[in-house]
Amino acid sequence: MRCYRLFYLLLLMPLTALYGCNDVGQDETYVIRLGHQLDINHPVHKGLVFLKEELERNSEGKMSIVIYPSSQVGDEREVLELIQIGSMGMTKVSASALETFVPEMKVFSLPYLFNDQAHYWKTLNGEVGKALLAAGEQYRFKGLGYFDAGSRSFYTTKKPVQSPDDLKGQKIRVMNSQTAVSMVNTMGGSATPVSWGELYTSLQQGVVDGAENNLPSFYFSKHYEVSQYLILDEHTSIPDVIIVGTHVWDQLSPTQQTWLQDAMQAATDYQKEMWAESTEKSLEIVKEAGVQVIAADKEQFQQSVAPIYEGLRGTELEKLVQEIKGLGEKM
Repeated sequence: MRCYRLFYLLLLMPLTALYGCNDVGQDETYVIRLGHQLDINHPVHKGLVFLKEELERNSEGKMSIVIYPSSQVGDEREVLELIQIGSMGMTKVSASALETFVPEMKVFSLPYLFNDQAHYWKTLNGEVGKALLAAGEQYRFKGLGYFDAGSRSFYTTKKPVQSPDDLKGQKIRVMNSQTAVSMVNTMGGSATPVSWGELYTSLQQGVVDGAENNLPSFYFSKHYEVSQYLILDEHTSIPDVIIVGTHVWDQLSPTQQTWLQDAMQAATDYQKEMWAESTEKSLEIVKEAGVQVIAADKEQFQQSVAPIYEGLRGTELEKLVQEIKGLGEKM
């Protein structure tokens, strides 16, 4: 089914229609196609719309982006594969979804890595963040920058989670990320990968007992309709990565690359503000809808995942963790 879907997309979207080409005329617009999985009301989508508008402004209409939201062209992995074969130009993807392609991205899925938002953005905007963006180029992914995706917390359908012990026996949906699987299992839950598009039904029908995500996604997905309990343990802060395929980036002139990179920086600043507003509003709405919101004892959760960090000893990932932790200590 998945292969059929990819084949069908390729038939519908020939390469020259997908991302433009070098021989566009002087008065023509170079168009980049971007696919992602989120709702059009989501702050990440709004950030991408701002990116499109900034690129058009910077280039005086000579470059543009066409956005396909709501999984119109596939889930995160499918869109990444389309970029690799040259059939899609750009995407927004969680850093966790990049683990399979860019192993260094696993670091963002480690629980309680950052001290606070200042530490988070110092890492993303600094040498560590830039190096991780560049690490994808050998896999045909050029990282343009990061969008805020907040902190992820657990939500459940049957009983509240107030400590890691409460996760025992509960099937918790996670992204297709080995690091996320390891985290939930180490805490005592039973990690169960389920695609984003199938999660509402899975929660409703009891295929899984809960999931974990950020507040805006919990709200916009309407998962709060079938999940009575939200525990604000904020175990991970996994950024979204804005990617352009190297097949597109390498076609662009230095001036075009600058237009796109400048638009990305402006969109990051805009999206951070949108995210903060959306997070606050989402929490208010789910509370009004009757969701029981529980303040977590984060120290208990931090202690429960200590074995994950112990398992990193002597690895390259441990060095990266130490570098990130060192940035926090200097603040």
